[in-house]
Amino acid sequence: MRDKGKLELKNRLKVARAEKQINQSNLAKLVGVSRQTISNIETYEYVPSAKLALLLCIALDIEFEKLFYFE
Repeated sequence: MRDKGKLELKNRLKVARAEKQINQSNLAKLVGVSRQTISNIETYEYVPSAKLALLLCIALDIEFEKLFYFE
């Protein structure tokens, strides 16, 4: 159960990857993490650091606000 008033960082990583036709493994190599890390970000099991979030935006050529959002 989510705390009232607590925002959670969500993402559109899986959709952005599909649009760029890049798989988890290749994206992971581009940003220097494991494929499992990419999978965990996509399933909200892991919240990326600010640095990793920005690297993902750069790798996918997408604005931060279009890739990540709060809910």
